[in-house]
Amino acid sequence: MAIFKKLVRFAAGAETHYGDLIGAVGNNYTVRKLKGSPFTNLETTEEIHETETLFCPIESTPLIICIGLNYRQHATEANLPVPEYPSVFMKPADSLAHAFEDIPIHPDAAELLDFEGELTVVVGKDAKNVSEEKALDYVLGYTAGNDVSARNFQLPEVSGGQFCYAKSFDKFAPIGHTIVSAQEIPDPQALQMRTKINGVIKQETSTGDMIYTVRQIISHLSRGTTLRKGTLIMTGTPSGVGFFRKEFLKNGDVVEVEIDGVAATRNRMVHY
Repeated sequence: MAIFKKLVRFAAGAETHYGDLIGAVGNNYTVRKLKGSPFTNLETTEEIHETETLFCPIESTPLIICIGLNYRQHATEANLPVPEYPSVFMKPADSLAHAFEDIPIHPDAAELLDFEGELTVVVGKDAKNVSEEKALDYVLGYTAGNDVSARNFQLPEVSGGQFCYAKSFDKFAPIGHTIVSAQEIPDPQALQMRTKINGVIKQETSTGDMIYTVRQIISHLSRGTTLRKGTLIMTGTPSGVGFFRKEFLKNGDVVEVEIDGVAATRNRMVHY
């Protein structure tokens, strides 16, 4: 049995702790304090805390791995063929941001700023050469994520066809306020997800529309390569991104990514 159902990080006095989210009313959170780290040893306690502030549910990540073109409807809107293997790119560790913080936007990234709501997998232990059958055994849990993208640096004529730079600015990977234990989600392909811009739904789908499942992604990424514990895997975005709507994010726009029963992000884009 997992030590937690919904993993969070919160402050108690001058210290930051992991906790299990028991309940929430608005911005008031009831949390059971946990001792240790989810990537080494985590123990429950009897301490219950009330807080109005949650931090990113993991302190840091070694790497953020992203999957491109992984929803059938997105492939259709992009008019692109489904690849034989998942399209893979990476964001650096400094792209990580927490669920409710402002995202600073460099002036050179502001012109064609876009959103991509995604189911995000948190790797719980080192994984290498993992079979699809065993893949979910390596998942700590699931959260929501936003693959923020500066499309002006992603266009083929300026990028040479690579995605990494356009998506690697600091804090371009906010993740949800909680990580829901893998044991609470027996089928990650049966989740409902939506993305809102200033309260208006722009993306809405089931993760059942994924081309490559979470099992297949983990198995593929671990082939001959060690996926370190704490790695985040953003599993791709559904149709409805701004690029194909010709609707790009402006200064002050608020992007929300929600996965029912899992987590949410709510980040304001702030130009500087």
